[in-house]
Amino acid sequence: MESKNRFIKIIVILTISFLLIFSASVTSLGQELTGEEIINKVNESMNQDTVQAKVKMTITTSSDNERVFIYDSFSKNKGEKILMRYIEPKRANGQAILMLNYADDIWMYFPRTKRIRKLATNSKSQKMEGSDFSYEDTGASDAFIEDFSSKKLGTEKKEGYDCYKIEMLKKEGIESGYSRLIMWIIKDSFIPITIDYYDVENPELLLKTLIQYDIKEINGIPTATKMVMYNKQENSQTSIEMLEIKYNVELDDSLFTERNLQRR
Repeated sequence: MESKNRFIKIIVILTISFLLIFSASVTSLGQELTGEEIINKVNESMNQDTVQAKVKMTITTSSDNERVFIYDSFSKNKGEKILMRYIEPKRANGQAILMLNYADDIWMYFPRTKRIRKLATNSKSQKMEGSDFSYEDTGASDAFIEDFSSKKLGTEKKEGYDCYKIEMLKKEGIESGYSRLIMWIIKDSFIPITIDYYDVENPELLLKTLIQYDIKEINGIPTATKMVMYNKQENSQTSIEMLEIKYNVELDDSLFTERNLQRR
């Protein structure tokens, strides 16, 4: 009888343990990430403290004419400070762009005239070097978190990846060239594989689409080594390829100054 009671107790304990484990699993599955939490992870993934890269930018017009630029890029404080110094073509060699305060302040240096020009405060939405990227697109920061509210629309397959689909709406009083963004974010790495940008005046008007390609792990960080911005209104496109890239390198603050713009 005692043996039977012991057996029953074991069965009861095992049953309770199974139910507890099953309940915990169900609870864990039910605690899905919110849109805000997903964007926070995107922000952590994209905004490394310092980045140094050699970049090739190819602008293709609607008539299939191409312009190619190669430049060195330096970024510090998670995109608060960015310096871009052009190497090619020859006519652009030595030209430089300095963006401070997450591209709120922009200076350009032209070696032919040896002059530095500060762009107007509303220049963030302007095209960079006539490309399909604006200064706002290239400046990092916490803009995804601070300037937009995020809502998860669900999950979807995009470019062959299992993705979260997120809608981001511009917050009241924020200056941006976009009213909303639709973003597809790879579940495993939290890299946005595709971003749709919508007009600031007409939230239904799709301006352009960014697609990221060739994702590799560099210094332990998942990195899209190529991205293409497709301009839906002008039928043009601009590709950016990372020829070289390093993360978390030592970059002195003196690099990001107006005086340094004129150095080669």
